[in-house]
Amino acid sequence: MDAIEAVKRIAVAKIQPAAKPYQPSSKNSATTEKSPQPAPPNPTPIEQDVPLKSERGVDYTKLRDLLATGKWKEADEETIKKMLEVADRTREGWLRKEDIDRFPCEDLRTIDQLWVKYSNGLFGFSVQKRIYQSLGGTREYDSEIWQAFGDRVGWRVNNEWLYYDDLKFNTQAPQGHLPGGKGWGWGLRGGWWGKGVSLLSRLFSRMETCRL
Repeated sequence: MDAIEAVKRIAVAKIQPAAKPYQPSSKNSATTEKSPQPAPPNPTPIEQDVPLKSERGVDYTKLRDLLATGKWKEADEETIKKMLEVADRTREGWLRKEDIDRFPCEDLRTIDQLWVKYSNGLFGFSVQKRIYQSLGGTREYDSEIWQAFGDRVGWRVNNEWLYYDDLKFNTQAPQGHLPGGKGWGWGLRGGWWGKGVSLLSRLFSRMETCRL
């Protein structure tokens, strides 16, 4: 009887093999392991349409057209011309600290947003301001921070400040490279180095006030 029972158990085992644990296919594994990654946020708000507003009645049409056609050097020169016009300093050809401190927010916003829009966030005063502040820059001048800023935006190469004409007026330039500010001498050799530093840091401070 014991032998008969043993034969029966063997027959049942052959008919009903043990179940194997579930193993997902390579296709299922790839689907499970890979999940879509969110795109990094763009830190630069880009206006789809920039209204050419001016508190002083200044016309920014030429600046817009130069930027829209990628004429970066001409646009840079036009930018300082318009800023001098806003400050009523065209005859003098340079800006003072008080001119920056009183610069109309509406005009500053128009100039900055035109640069940001047509460079797709590569250039603009607001782009420069974020870089400067990320390095610890404030309204007060600090030589180490200023040099670090020059290195970051490509105004310094091999520890030497560039001449204005040596800047890169194309989209291969580092982020924040433009506006370069011809006539301001923002730390560039051959310009008003000390005055330019002070003016730029004040401009960034003014942008904070203007919420730019």
